[in-house]
Amino acid sequence: MKGFLEDANYSIGLLDEGATLADVIDNCIYEHTHTGKRAFYVGDLGKLVKKNIQWQNVMAPIKPFYPVKCNSTPGVLEILGTLGIGFACSSKSEMALVQDLGISPENIIYTNPCKQASQIKYAAKAGINIMTCDNDIELKKIARSHPNAKLLLHIATEDITADEEMNMKFGTTLKNCRHLMECAKEFGIQIVGVKFHVSNTCKELQTYIHAISDARCVFDMAEEFGFKMDILDIGGGFTGSELQLEEVNHVIRPLLDIYFPKESGVNVIAEPGCYYVSSAFTLAVNIIAKKTECDKLLPSGVEQARNDDEPVFTYYINDGVYGSFASKLSEKLNTIPEVHKKYKEDEPLFTSSLWGPSCDELDQIVENCLLPELSVGDWLIFDNMGSGTLGEQSTFNDYQRPLIYYMMSFSDWDEMQDAGITSDTMKNFFFVPSCIQLSSEDRFSTAA
Repeated sequence: MKGFLEDANYSIGLLDEGATLADVIDNCIYEHTHTGKRAFYVGDLGKLVKKNIQWQNVMAPIKPFYPVKCNSTPGVLEILGTLGIGFACSSKSEMALVQDLGISPENIIYTNPCKQASQIKYAAKAGINIMTCDNDIELKKIARSHPNAKLLLHIATEDITADEEMNMKFGTTLKNCRHLMECAKEFGIQIVGVKFHVSNTCKELQTYIHAISDARCVFDMAEEFGFKMDILDIGGGFTGSELQLEEVNHVIRPLLDIYFPKESGVNVIAEPGCYYVSSAFTLAVNIIAKKTECDKLLPSGVEQARNDDEPVFTYYINDGVYGSFASKLSEKLNTIPEVHKKYKEDEPLFTSSLWGPSCDELDQIVENCLLPELSVGDWLIFDNMGSGTLGEQSTFNDYQRPLIYYMMSFSDWDEMQDAGITSDTMKNFFFVPSCIQLSSEDRFSTAA
């Protein structure tokens, strides 16, 4: 095991060769079954190291700025900070978190499109100057609260498969960029670059071509106003797949070489969030209640596929949309439940639904899935739960946040050192014997 800062409230289990994530989950479930059955995460921080190596191999020299809202747990931020990654923050609390890591203000971007004046003033006091803007009212507010701000104009992207512009909440048009530059001149605010964002749900990579071309137009427009722009932020939208990363790079690289060559002095950055953390975290939840309904009304197409006397099960788990599944309120769940206990291959599967503990009608995790019959106390595993699930969470109905257990293999630790860990950083780490052989008290310390 090793922890980072001397006063950190967590540590990382270093796994012996041959030990796996499944071994860690098994051990944690064994302990929790005897001590309270609280939901918990296991975070394989070695995957962050691998993702960064992959990024450097494919996307360099584009510098990543990690969106803190994606996953703000201390282990994640510490690892990414150690790897030299910048941070994109959307609030005062996020800026404070990364400042506590010793990250320089130049490596922090304030990206919230709707900023509170008090938080703009906080950024000014902290020396965090680079921030995004997409309308004149926001620009005037920034000018009043942070005269030394350096703005990235956030431009909207266009889905070329649709007849009209995507229904984006944020991002300005090319036409309005001229107006914003006029306002910036009037208020004495610097504009230093352009930002755009292509959603990871966008299937047309040609959208990047249009966005980069639009960004070039804004850079040319800025020259007319005397602004010296040197930052292009191509946003997030990276799923974590190496194939998708290579496809994006194949599309954008030729255009970047033409419009923003190295000699132009423009620094190209990106905001990969779920790319780094999604696959690194696995969530284990416990079934706390169960209902059986033989006459339950099923979704269209399911009713005909089952026998009339076949039961339908509703399971309630000790985590929900007011906790780790908060993103379920706005998007489709990107993972399926896996039953932890062993069951026979020919064991019958039943139509099932999963609900959180709040008894709220919105707290549905999975509407319909096929599972063997489970009992109260059984465990379900959700992988790919590292993105959008580990930030600020609700205290609805005295909801307990899941514990977090961090792990890393010795080989990943070696890769971290190969990635350039300095001796000054390494003195903050410590080692103990492998976590797999130790009791739960000695094996991990946790961050709630």
